[in-house]
Amino acid sequence: MSDTTDYKVPALNAGEIFRNELVIKKSRFITSVGHTAGSEASEAFLAKIRQEFSDARHNCYAFNAGKGNETAFVGCSDDGEPKGTAGRPMLNVLVHSGIGEITVVVTRYFGGILLGTGGLVRAYQDSIKEALTQLPVKDAENLEELSFTVEPAGMHVVEQLVRKHGGRVTERSFSASSCNFRIVVSAKNSSALKHDLELLHR
Repeated sequence: MSDTTDYKVPALNAGEIFRNELVIKKSRFITSVGHTAGSEASEAFLAKIRQEFSDARHNCYAFNAGKGNETAFVGCSDDGEPKGTAGRPMLNVLVHSGIGEITVVVTRYFGGILLGTGGLVRAYQDSIKEALTQLPVKDAENLEELSFTVEPAGMHVVEQLVRKHGGRVTERSFSASSCNFRIVVSAKNSSALKHDLELLHR
């Protein structure tokens, strides 16, 4: 169990998107930002943006699905841009911003003028910097992180209990005989959730 406070998160409701756009040498760089607590939320946000901009040449992204001061749940992608010109530069900006539970997608519509590798790096970094400068943020909730293992048959019951107590599953993994969960839940609800989970093992 660990405390997950002392960092900022996007002040966005579930499903809400903060958006910013830059035009650089006729190429459009559309930045979409979401509040994504956990890897599953991040993946869902990425899928949503890819679907919305399915006609774009590139949907490059960077995310930190965990705490703003840690890098345990980070990732990025150049999505077809030259290696190292989009995802990694975006992630560097994101990690140093101190903002957690965040996913950023920069969608590029090519304007016909080549930017070169250095120009691409600057364009993607400037896009995310501009968006983060304007992004509304708030303090992270006073949350606790819990990890536990159950038999596969009890998986759906666990998910129901987590929802009942207002928690979120941030990671799950499976083996032949078990299902491993990592969740976050508000500190005020953690004791009740742990009590209900313990009842499953009796």
